[in-house]
Amino acid sequence: MINSITGKVIQISDNAVTIDIAGIGFEVFITHDTASALEPGHVIHLHTHFIVREDLMALYGFQNAEEKAMFIQLLGVGGIGPKSAMSILSTLSMDNIRRAIISEEPDFFGKVPGIGKKTAQKIIIHMQGKVPSLPGETYQKTSDTDDEVIDALINLGYSVVEAQAAVQALPKDTPDTIEDKLRLTLQYFDH
Repeated sequence: MINSITGKVIQISDNAVTIDIAGIGFEVFITHDTASALEPGHVIHLHTHFIVREDLMALYGFQNAEEKAMFIQLLGVGGIGPKSAMSILSTLSMDNIRRAIISEEPDFFGKVPGIGKKTAQKIIIHMQGKVPSLPGETYQKTSDTDDEVIDALINLGYSVVEAQAAVQALPKDTPDTIEDKLRLTLQYFDH
């Protein structure tokens, strides 16, 4: 029904923005990344998905069509509602969501608040074959060592996306020890 929205940003919160269109303020739920890129007074264009249910009437906004499509696909997974889908999109990058699905690694989704092991497995099963890899994109499963390094970085205060990016940036010849990988990922953040 409402496929996109363009208007002036009048209010921003952590997970929503109010957009003024001809004097009417529309509340649009957005990801943390989208919220952090906004400033009051600027004109914004968002791809949107409108949800109407007995207990809910809400507009969800996305920076691009790919993010919107992923949101809609996530809604098709049993146990995933709009809030959980937005939480996934706010916590994991599109690349990491694709990586988790293509390489069948539900543990990526386990790092999202409110997503348990069973729901993460449902996401993988439901989304297999629906998420195309990009040209030249290949993924290998992360090792247990990589998972431990990611957890250590998260405990040090880095976001899931930052931790995963640092581990992915490790040279291929890095020894497969937690100490070596953690030392190199910390150097990654110093640059």
